[in-house]
Amino acid sequence: MAPNFYLGKRTRGGERFLYDPDDLVTHAVILGMTGSGKTGLGIDLLEEAARREIPALVLDPKGDLTNLLLHFPELRAEDFAPWVDPEEARRAGVPVAELAEKKAALWRKGLAGDGLGRDEIAELDRVGYAVYTPGSTAGIPVSILAQLAAPAGAGDLEALSDRVASTASALLGLAGLTDLDPVTDREHVLVSRILLEAWQKGEDLTLEKLILRVQRPPFERLGVFDLETFFPEKDRTALALRLNSLLASPAFALWTQGVPLDVERLLFDGGRPRHAVLYLAHLSDAERMFFVTLLLSALEDWTLRQSGTDRLRALLYFDEVYGYLPPTRKPPSKPPLLRLLKQARAFGVGLVLATQNPVDLDYKALSNAGTWFVGRLQTEQDKNRLLDGLESVAGGFDRGELDRLISGLKKRVFLAKNVHQGAPQLFATRWAMNYLAGPLGKERIPELNARVGAAAPAVPAAPRPRKAEAGELAEPPATPAWLEVYYLGEGTLRPHLLAQAAYRVARQKYGLHATGQVAVRVPAEALAGRVRWEAHRAEPQADYPDRPPGRARYTPLPAAFQNARRMRALERAFKDWVYQSAEVRILAHPGLKLYAQPDEDPAAFRERVAKEAALRAQQEIAKLKRKYRRRIETLRRRLEREKRELTEDQAELKRRRLEEMGGFLDAAMALFGGRRRALTAPLARHRMAARAAEDVAESEAEIRRLEAEIAELQEELAAEARAIEEDWAGRAEAIEEVRVAPYKKDIVIEAFGLAWVPEEDA
Repeated sequence: MAPNFYLGKRTRGGERFLYDPDDLVTHAVILGMTGSGKTGLGIDLLEEAARREIPALVLDPKGDLTNLLLHFPELRAEDFAPWVDPEEARRAGVPVAELAEKKAALWRKGLAGDGLGRDEIAELDRVGYAVYTPGSTAGIPVSILAQLAAPAGAGDLEALSDRVASTASALLGLAGLTDLDPVTDREHVLVSRILLEAWQKGEDLTLEKLILRVQRPPFERLGVFDLETFFPEKDRTALALRLNSLLASPAFALWTQGVPLDVERLLFDGGRPRHAVLYLAHLSDAERMFFVTLLLSALEDWTLRQSGTDRLRALLYFDEVYGYLPPTRKPPSKPPLLRLLKQARAFGVGLVLATQNPVDLDYKALSNAGTWFVGRLQTEQDKNRLLDGLESVAGGFDRGELDRLISGLKKRVFLAKNVHQGAPQLFATRWAMNYLAGPLGKERIPELNARVGAAAPAVPAAPRPRKAEAGELAEPPATPAWLEVYYLGEGTLRPHLLAQAAYRVARQKYGLHATGQVAVRVPAEALAGRVRWEAHRAEPQADYPDRPPGRARYTPLPAAFQNARRMRALERAFKDWVYQSAEVRILAHPGLKLYAQPDEDPAAFRERVAKEAALRAQQEIAKLKRKYRRRIETLRRRLEREKRELTEDQAELKRRRLEEMGGFLDAAMALFGGRRRALTAPLARHRMAARAAEDVAESEAEIRRLEAEIAELQEELAAEARAIEEDWAGRAEAIEEVRVAPYKKDIVIEAFGLAWVPEEDA
């Protein structure tokens, strides 16, 4: 097996496009819109890493990269069948088994065309595979508690401070405190100081210990101010309650189960290299940011403990890095990602960052990326932003040539710009050895892990029935008359804030009229401070029962539900959140003023755009033809007139030649008769015949010139028509997504008040 990665074939010549894996120590970026083949290229790259026993951490926010576990050396239809989409078979009108046979045949043909087969597929199992699901037991759960343990090498204050800042940002972000400045925001300063003091002493922390220390820190001063001045006890208690709501949440318990977040154990299984797929599709944005930040910090810690090398030791593949390395904002993930981009190359750890949104990348941060794989881009803005970014971090390239190459890219064709290889190269990606089944849902992950022999998550024991606690009431607690009360079941009931709103999104410009509903159920303990509404979404209902159930016990009612001012503030905050978060997303082509409806199939809308663009092209071509028709018709009239003149000139020539011939015969007879002056008239007739011949020649030349000019105009017309068609075909690609939010006046609160929720549903 060759040492280089086989990623595809060059578009010119058709020879294999090979890539030196050690070039990845200077990192790589993959850019391409949906449908460009970006995911296929990423899977090709990871397949080549597997064949060479290079371990990898694979961050998978959408579920596409779970396909890395779907390789079938025998390429049998029965291997494909469990992973074929039944809905695709239904749409095709064929049984699943028949579609599976077609998929298997397609894969056999595609791989054979790229010179791949059973032996190469078998090489993929030189590494192990496993799918991990932080915050869920669907796959192998990951416990984040280890991230509060004192890290190794705590003597390096700079590295320790970086780890402290990342961990504090991740925890506070999960608690709803985002975009905090590590230097100026007191919440971040306090949590960071608590972590730093404990870790410098080699003390492991738990979330419980951290919460208690937030309320009562083990120090009396922060900077030059005493603790009470810098962060009063009342405010510290509010922060502790916010963090405690995480700990109290049943969902957070899943973050404390499973294997520890240990990079060595993720990358190697008993010494065997592994591709660990970190599946994140089931998490909220805040939870993804929390986990990604902790993982990047753990990878940074592991990387700095390795020996130096210029050979590729391990990979981090980050699919859809959108939002994690933005150009202006500084989310918690950005600092550790920046440090890895700068430092990991010295230790043989390569980062591959993929995204379809070039405008969301901090190109200055990516100045350490040595390889750029660029596929089809969504808009001209994306292309220009990419070229600006490359120019700012690399320079020394022909912008016009790169612009031309990128503009002409087709599906599955990429431009590779590698600082180690000189000039940019175009290549078409090879056929993936894994079956590309598309994004897989969380429910398929147990099957995936089972087929590769990955350890299944332990099933937690069923909770025992809870005994009635002291203080529970047999009757609903008294509530103010102004407070709406709802009852959502029987058994032991706990107080929640229930809020539901309906909204309308209407825009005449887009021909849009859509409606929606959103509901939340917020546990009472999460009402302190700013409420994270997005963390408590519930299914909207048409009606909520307002009568107490026959059998129920009630826990005590918190004071917040007795406070009319607080409840009004919460209702306003809920409506503000709906206003900020509710939206309808539609596809749009502003240039053609075409807008999809929310339920319109994207493919149908693209077809509608293509038809409109084709119509515009035909209208423009018709206008062009009218302009040329006038010029061509003028030339044709002149041609017809010239042809008539030619006919007349030819007739005149014929007559003159007959006269000339008759004149010479008369002259000859006169000479024989002794009359010497008889040659004058024949010579005059000869001159007139010659002049007639010149007229014929001139007419013939003019006819040829006019015919050539008409042909030239027709060719110009055809060329300009083709250019118009190509131009409109390109414009048809400029489809973008438009986000339309409701106006505040179009939001109606349908339900708001106290909801008694069964303990098992809380």
